[in-house]
Amino acid sequence: MDKVSELKKSLAKCFDWNKARLDCFARLLLALYTVRTVNLKHIADGFCSRADKESRYRRLKRFFCEFDFNFDLLAQFIFSWFFSSQSQVYLIIDRTNWWWGKSPINILTLSIAYEGMAIPLFWTLIPTGGQSKRKDQIKIIKRFVNVFGIEKIAGILADREFVNGRFFKWLNASKIPFYIRLKNNSKICVFKHFFRRASWFFSDLNPKTSSFFGAVVTVFNQRLYLAGSRSERGELMIVATNQHPRNAIAIYLRRWEIENLFQGLKGRGFNFEDTHLIRAEKIEKLMALLSLAFCWAHKIGEWKAIKKPILLYQYRHQKRPQYTYFRYGLDYIRDAVINIVYRKSEFKKCLQLLDFGLKIFLKEGPI
Repeated sequence: MDKVSELKKSLAKCFDWNKARLDCFARLLLALYTVRTVNLKHIADGFCSRADKESRYRRLKRFFCEFDFNFDLLAQFIFSWFFSSQSQVYLIIDRTNWWWGKSPINILTLSIAYEGMAIPLFWTLIPTGGQSKRKDQIKIIKRFVNVFGIEKIAGILADREFVNGRFFKWLNASKIPFYIRLKNNSKICVFKHFFRRASWFFSDLNPKTSSFFGAVVTVFNQRLYLAGSRSERGELMIVATNQHPRNAIAIYLRRWEIENLFQGLKGRGFNFEDTHLIRAEKIEKLMALLSLAFCWAHKIGEWKAIKKPILLYQYRHQKRPQYTYFRYGLDYIRDAVINIVYRKSEFKKCLQLLDFGLKIFLKEGPI
């Protein structure tokens, strides 16, 4: 069984690339599962080709230099693979960043909350190593709106970095629901000229409990609601929302799913931080490759969990799954790719799941 040829047949159903690019992408995707790192020298080791290693390495570098990627088409495919065309979704916005030498790699990512693990959809590189700016935050949400429509957004979830008066104003003006965590010392106006710190509204909250403030308050000149929760250790979390605050805490807690995504892309999956690429356009293409590899592994993990449920282990006073769907699927497809001689049926099943996602996308068509 020629695994490269079979994968190329599947990818060709959706992605209108020339044969050389399609061949390189298929080999690159399979090599990524094999070596589990984005370092191109290591990927060249797992790159299935008759050429010598240096030739394979140069081919990979040319791929990221010359290949043009349709990011909107990939986002539409990923969305249709996990959600129906009628779905409303919670969008999580956050950054992941690190340094390669003196060059900052700072990726602003917009993902969708899903089954405990966020699904990557759009991303952009921030040229500096600091926090994202309001215009970057608005721009990446507009990308989703332009492709899928504003009616698909059930809410925007974001951490304290995204507390910004102009950002709040734009979300309110666009009638986009949001649940964003405030800093505890944020100044809140209630009853016109009565200013208090955000922590004042929930100073009497006991550990392991949550509550909400029933009246409308003013945060950065925007009329919002507040909800609060105190952890077992006594840490106070305050969430601002333009919706009814009753379920604000439970909804906001799903923001953690993007942290699980970043862990999957990094140390628990593809070791994203091993990359030596620093140019923004190259990293964005690499992120596209990782997103497709991540989603494929996640779908395989979901299917495998039906056949053989993931074991639970006791952690303190609760049971936790031994693997995430992503890691469960990653181990499965990696074993199938490496041991293709003995795992032909397993690899065929992986391709069937990919084909199923492609058929859904082709049937519904671009959104």
